[in-house]
Amino acid sequence: MKTLSSKRHHYVAIASIFLVMVALTAGMVGCSQPGASYTLTLTSTAGGTVTTPGVGTVTRAAGTVVNLVATPAAGYRFANWTGHVGTIANVNAGWTTITMNGDYFITANFEKYAEIVSTHGMFTVGLKSDGAVVAVGDNFSGQLDVGGWWGIVQVAAGWEHTVGLKSGGTVVAVGYNNTGECNVSGWTGIVQVAAGTCTLGLKSDGTVLAVGWNNNGQCNVSGWTNIVQVAAGEYHTVGLKADGTVVAMGDTSNGKCNVGGWINIVQVAAGCCHTVGLKSDGTVVAVGSNSAGQCNVTSWTNIKQVAVGDAFTVGVKFDGTVVAVGSDSAGQCNVTSWTNIVQVAAGSAFTAGLKFDGTVVAVGGNSSGQCNVGSWDLF
Repeated sequence: MKTLSSKRHHYVAIASIFLVMVALTAGMVGCSQPGASYTLTLTSTAGGTVTTPGVGTVTRAAGTVVNLVATPAAGYRFANWTGHVGTIANVNAGWTTITMNGDYFITANFEKYAEIVSTHGMFTVGLKSDGAVVAVGDNFSGQLDVGGWWGIVQVAAGWEHTVGLKSGGTVVAVGYNNTGECNVSGWTGIVQVAAGTCTLGLKSDGTVLAVGWNNNGQCNVSGWTNIVQVAAGEYHTVGLKADGTVVAMGDTSNGKCNVGGWINIVQVAAGCCHTVGLKSDGTVVAVGSNSAGQCNVTSWTNIKQVAVGDAFTVGVKFDGTVVAVGSDSAGQCNVTSWTNIVQVAAGSAFTAGLKFDGTVVAVGGNSSGQCNVGSWDLF
């Protein structure tokens, strides 16, 4: 006859075996089994594609870290990744990674390049989400008189004048008009505007209109075709073509119009004496005067957007930080501490940055209050 003690030992042994089996089963469930793999399906919206590992479906072993590269088309910029993004290192970066811990469906989203914050000389203009416009700084020629504007989808600050693109493709302008740079009331079918000493309007068919000061031929753009973005400098005009090449008109001194060999460009920016191009791989090229080192951008990588001031260049990185080179006479290049930036604009000697939450920051010369943007909330 079994004693009570022997029965107790028997039950304890059975329970121990059961617990060991449960533990082993739990361990098998908690870890990827040898040879396990998952699928990653990648798509993209209009305006770009996924170049690494490519659009479509790939299979990778569990735990593999996969590089993701989203490449915008000319005139577009990367916005973000959406879908099963839980293991993406940075959803706002075009160059990032994803860890394969499951089956994922991811979309790369792109957006048309459009200025929400624009600067020039000594004033700053901001576009609000409701289509209204705000402005601070020098108002010598009435360039800040935008209080009655509505239905605006893009703004451009030029030589003492401000230009606004309306949702229906028409254009408004205020400020200095001695050489006709505000004569845009008859324009239609416009998809982007730019302003310097002249005003540019990109039409939906890829042609360009121009009015204003043409002393250097910067308004001679009537023959341009297949343009997807325009930039207006002080004395020259730059156009980005759909195939990623670039054209330029106007003053050729300092070589700022020497863009004929550029390829794979997705955004252009024009300043007083130099021109900058952002390439689809996130690198940057520049030509023109380099008196203050404003063209020393060849080491830049992972750049999302560029802006050009009088003698300095600013770039937003995919991670929301900002880099700058060139003249820092008024502290306009003191942007290394900025974070969560989605767009930058460069004036004569100051820099403005639009943050992810719609607020705006600015550094540099503030003699006319052009940096007084701390109260702005554009989103």
